[in-house]
Amino acid sequence: MLVSIFNDVVGPVMRGPSSSHCAAALRIGRISRDLMKGEIDHVLVQFDLGGSLPATHQSQGSDMGLFGGLLGWEADDDRLPDSGEWLKKTGIDLEFEYGNYGDAHPNTYRLTLKNNTRELQVIAISTGGGMFEIVEINGAKVSIGGDFDETLVWVSDQFDDLDPQTLCDELGADQVSISNGNDLTLVHVQGQAEFVRERINTLISEDTILQVDHATAVLPVRSRKELQVPFQSCDAMLNYAERYRGENNLRSISLCDLALHYESARSGLGEAELIEKMCGIVRILRSSVKQGLAGTSYEDRVLGFQSGGFQKAMDSGQLLDGGILNRMVLYTSALMEVKSSMGVIVAAPTAGACAAFPAACLAIGESRQLSDGEIARGMLAGGLVGVFIATHWSFAAEVGGCQAEGGSASAMSAAALVTFMGGDAAMACGAASMSMQNMLGLICDPVANRVEVPCLGKNVLAVSNALSAANMSLAGFDAVIPLDETIAAAKAVAERMPREHRCTALGGLAITPTSLAIQKRLEGCGNCGC
Repeated sequence: MLVSIFNDVVGPVMRGPSSSHCAAALRIGRISRDLMKGEIDHVLVQFDLGGSLPATHQSQGSDMGLFGGLLGWEADDDRLPDSGEWLKKTGIDLEFEYGNYGDAHPNTYRLTLKNNTRELQVIAISTGGGMFEIVEINGAKVSIGGDFDETLVWVSDQFDDLDPQTLCDELGADQVSISNGNDLTLVHVQGQAEFVRERINTLISEDTILQVDHATAVLPVRSRKELQVPFQSCDAMLNYAERYRGENNLRSISLCDLALHYESARSGLGEAELIEKMCGIVRILRSSVKQGLAGTSYEDRVLGFQSGGFQKAMDSGQLLDGGILNRMVLYTSALMEVKSSMGVIVAAPTAGACAAFPAACLAIGESRQLSDGEIARGMLAGGLVGVFIATHWSFAAEVGGCQAEGGSASAMSAAALVTFMGGDAAMACGAASMSMQNMLGLICDPVANRVEVPCLGKNVLAVSNALSAANMSLAGFDAVIPLDETIAAAKAVAERMPREHRCTALGGLAITPTSLAIQKRLEGCGNCGC
C-alpha cells in the first residue's frame, strides 16, 4: 500500500494515549466485526510474550481501541474511554491469553471471534501511527490495510480452477488474490465497494462457495487500481523537483507544492480539495489546544494540568525569553494534556508524538498571522517528510523507540518551519535530516506505562530541536547526511535497540522505583478503561 499523508502521517483524528495501540486496534476490530457481520458472541485475544502488547495493552489503550472497533465505533467516539463497559453490555464474552506464538512483529494481534454458526481467526499487526495490516484470516495469507472494501469468498479446496486476473477483470475489481486457508481456498477481492453474491456467482460456481464476507474501508484515503505516485524517497523527489522546475521555468519549488503533487496522485483529489482537507485538521488542532489551555482532568494519568501554569508564567515574564519557542512549548503541553485526558487529538504522526508538529505549525501561523490555508500548506510540506519515513521505516515506538515517534515529528516540524519561512524543498529536507540526526537512538520508556512522562518532555525536545534545525538550514548550514540516509540510519539503530527500550515499559525510566510506585497507585484508580 502506498503511503498517504492523510492515512499514514497526519491522522487519524482520535482519542487515546497511543495511535499504534488505540487507533490501530480499533481499525482491526472494526474490520473483524464487519467480517462477522456484527454477530459476535465470544472473542479470544492472544498476545505474544515476546512482543510489546502483554505489558501495555491495558494502560496504553489497546483494549479500549479494540473494544470500540468490535462495537463498530469511530476512533474519536466520545464513548471510547468506557468501551470495556459497553462491550460487556452487549453480552460478548471476552478472553485474553499470552503465549509464545513466534510473532515477528511486536504489535501482533491474534483474534478468534465466534458466534453460533461460525469462527473467524484474524492475525493483524499495528505498524505505527494508527496504521495496521491484517496478514492472515483463517489460515489464508492476506494483506488488508483498510484502504479498500474487502470481499472474501471462501470456496472448497477441491475447486482450484481460478485465475485471479480474469476474476479481477470480469468483476471490475481493483485487485484479486487467491490463497489457501484452513481446508478452504480464499478468493480475496479488493475494490471501491462490496461485490454482491449474485455477481460473484456468475464467475464462481455457487456450489463451491461456502461463505462470502465483506468489510468496508476504514481509511480516509482509499487506494485504487494501478495507483502510481511521482516519487517515494527524498532523493527521487528532489530529482523530480529539479526536472519540474526546469520544464516550467521556475526559480524554485516548495516542499508543499511537491506534497500536493504527491498526494494528488495518491488520493485522486485536486490540490484545492487537499488543502481544504488539511484545513479541517488545522481547525481540529486549534480546538484541541483551546481545550488543553482551558484545563483538563482525568483520573488515570500521571500529570495534571500544567499548560495553564506555563501560560501564566509566560504572560507574566517569568520565563527566559524564548520568543516563538515558548508559544510552541505551550501548545505542545496543551495538546499532550488533551491526549492524556482522552480528548480529541490528531496523530501527527502518532498519538505519543501528537503535539510537536501541530504546535510548531500553529504557533508560527499565529505569530505570522497566517490563514488556515497557509498553515495547511506548511503541514502538507511536513507531511511529505513523514511519507518518506513511513515508506522506508516506521513511526512505531515498538519498532524503533522514540526516535521513530519524536524523531519523525521533529523532522516533519523542521521541514514545515522552513517552508513557512519561504525556504525551498532542498532546504526543508536538510532541516528535516538535521533534526532527525539529533534524535537518533532516543528510547521509548513510558513512566508507569502511561504515554505522558517522558513523552511530554520528548515532544518539547522535538519541537525545540526542529526550530533550531530549521534556523540552521535557513542560515545555510549543511546537513551533510541526506534525509534518506538519515532515515536508513535510524532504522539500522532501531534494529539494534533492545526490546526493553521500545515501548515495553521494561527499561529506562519505566522501571525506576518512582515509576513503579506511580504505576501501582494508578492501577488502583478503577478508571483505566480495561
